[in-house]
Amino acid sequence: MNDARRYILVLNCGSSSIKFALFDAASDPLPRRPAWNGKVQGIGGAQPDFGETGVAPRPVELAPAHPYRDALNLILRRMRAWLGGGRLAAVAHRVVHGGSKYAEPVRIDSAILRDLRSYIPLAPLHQPFALEAIEILLAEQPELLQIACFDTAFHHTIPQVERILPLPYDAWERGLRRYGFHGLSYEYLSIALRERHGAAAEGRVIAAHLGSGASLCAMRGLRSQATTMGFSALDGLMMGTRTGALDPGAVLYLMEIERLSLEEVGRILYHESGLKGVSGISADPRDLLAREADAPRARLALDLYVRRVVREIGALTAVLGGLDMLVFTAGIGEHSVELRRRICAGLAWLGVQLDETANAAQAAVLSASGSAVRVAIEPTNEEWIAARHALDLGA
Repeated sequence: MNDARRYILVLNCGSSSIKFALFDAASDPLPRRPAWNGKVQGIGGAQPDFGETGVAPRPVELAPAHPYRDALNLILRRMRAWLGGGRLAAVAHRVVHGGSKYAEPVRIDSAILRDLRSYIPLAPLHQPFALEAIEILLAEQPELLQIACFDTAFHHTIPQVERILPLPYDAWERGLRRYGFHGLSYEYLSIALRERHGAAAEGRVIAAHLGSGASLCAMRGLRSQATTMGFSALDGLMMGTRTGALDPGAVLYLMEIERLSLEEVGRILYHESGLKGVSGISADPRDLLAREADAPRARLALDLYVRRVVREIGALTAVLGGLDMLVFTAGIGEHSVELRRRICAGLAWLGVQLDETANAAQAAVLSASGSAVRVAIEPTNEEWIAARHALDLGA
């Protein structure tokens, strides 16, 4: 269905899903909307499904022995059918962790892949899946250009006083430090906010990436100055199933007194906490908002979620020395009218005034005319950022 144009495939590989997006690399400028996209989800589960542009998700069968490889091959088969006579110029991968070494995207070869494996202990629940996809493609198509785009890279501008952890100094030398994540999302905002808001975006900005994973980034001059996620993607805000910042003594208690294993504690912190754990109902705030009137724990979970966001915005405002703009992005940030309203109500002390009509309409600017802080929504576009990096590196 397509001519011999060049395309860039972007892969975002998680533990149970692979999101994909195909961009027309021959167009100038690079289109911000993909020509084709979708995802395979439920990988490793009983009912995986595959959805793509214009087609509702449908069940698929994946080999039980290697479901992830099967899911990737399914995407590649569908992509080749979609491309017709088009040519795949490159694959760009979202790689969660680049450590302290990688501040820019890189072309991947076997040596780089070995290097990236060394960061698996820093992100054991995220890093291996992108590397598995890279390894499969390297083996099957060694001539294909592959690019690693790191979620940690945007935060390399954070000063050392924000990155260092209050552990013995040799921990810093071993690589234990605040890295920060969601960097591809914040990198997109650093472009889109300047385009939409001009000079106002160059001031003291806090971006709230609120999705199933969540973090805040304090920016000045559209460069990262501080962020809530730290050494791992567990830190900072309360999330769908993750704790966010937690007294380490609670972890020691679970292991020493309740005798839970490392694996059991890891499962609790990553998969059984957050909105899901406190509510006992769901990790999705839409479900909790629908139940909060008759389910006290649903209301408690939402109250805690909002409280933690408000508290961390206050802390980052102190780091910035004030706040000029608050930006909501990602699934919850872009779509939850009610949670934006509650968060902004908790920031009234900062002079935040929400325009309720604009908030209900999902307008680009949500703040009332008299607000001391501009409040905005900016849909994120991590895939476009990754495709753009691939283009810059020769796709």
